[in-house]
Amino acid sequence: MTSRLRREDLVRMALRSSLLQATWNYERQQGLGWAWALQPALDRLYPGSLERCERLAEHTAFFNTQPTMASLALGAVAGLEERRAAGEGPDTDGMRRVKSALGSALAALGDRLFWFSLRPFAACVGVLLTLSGSRWGGLGLWLCYNLVHQSLRLWGVGWGYREGPEVLGAALRRRLERLTRLVGQLGSALVGVTIAVLLAPGGDSRPVSFQALLAIGLAAGLVVAHRGRPSPTAWALGAGFVSLAAVWFG
Repeated sequence: MTSRLRREDLVRMALRSSLLQATWNYERQQGLGWAWALQPALDRLYPGSLERCERLAEHTAFFNTQPTMASLALGAVAGLEERRAAGEGPDTDGMRRVKSALGSALAALGDRLFWFSLRPFAACVGVLLTLSGSRWGGLGLWLCYNLVHQSLRLWGVGWGYREGPEVLGAALRRRLERLTRLVGQLGSALVGVTIAVLLAPGGDSRPVSFQALLAIGLAAGLVVAHRGRPSPTAWALGAGFVSLAAVWFG
């Protein structure tokens, strides 16, 4: 009788998913990290070393999606591998099609939620805390992002395992869409508050030159925000160095 996956197997997969992109490359992108994250399930389901190595090698093929949302796909594919080990699941081509469909759908939802909604919202929380004189701005940013990010990463494997390839059914999709809208609306409000605080800290208006520079910076940000290069990380580092230079020489 084929072994069934246990809770500890799913937990190990969820923890390993944090390193999904550690071996990212242009040929297979997340493929190697995906296989490593899935390995606890394969170790449980395939006691024979030859068959286990064949399945592991198969999963090193090309795969790419939004990194946090990948946990849902990991759980769904682990459930399919459980059926496959019992002689009921899809073949190699079928598994590849399932992974491709899940990766594309999860990327579309995850990019909007994490990159375009949650990350700006968390950044505004950190900036507002810092502007108010609090030393906890960085911690506030980190907590706002990771409460959602880590929760979905850790629990997503279990959701995917229970729901299977239908994990992105109407119910979960509606919840994610509502969460994306809510975070986006709150983020837009925080952007307005942040601009107001920058323009009139303590109720005193900034000089016109400062207001003009802020307007130019916002306009430039809107123009380049959706371009792939430079990356958001490069922009953030550049803005940080400019800020440090302004403080040092100001």
